[in-house]
Amino acid sequence: MSNISGVSHSFQAFINEAPRHAQAWMSAVQGLGGASALDKKTEALAYLAVLAAMRLEGGVPFHVGLAKRAGASREEIISAVLVGLPAAGNVVVQVLPAALAAYDAQ
Repeated sequence: MSNISGVSHSFQAFINEAPRHAQAWMSAVQGLGGASALDKKTEALAYLAVLAAMRLEGGVPFHVGLAKRAGASREEIISAVLVGLPAAGNVVVQVLPAALAAYDAQ
């Protein structure tokens, strides 16, 4: 696999250094995406909410790009990041600057 724009340094290392594992992972990701009943924008926004709740900031720029290309507004990105506030607490706000920077840069 080659370099993928917007992915974290660690995920790019995974792709470059363990290509067979990365291909297996990506096959699973594609299969799960194909099984989803959600439209692409909703799925991308939901994924951002999960990243925020899990504090996985490294994946945020890539997934913000997916959401934006699927038609998500800046306000929808903010809402997706913050939707986990009641369940996960204010830890989700740590992802907000990265999400907004990625949205504004694309």
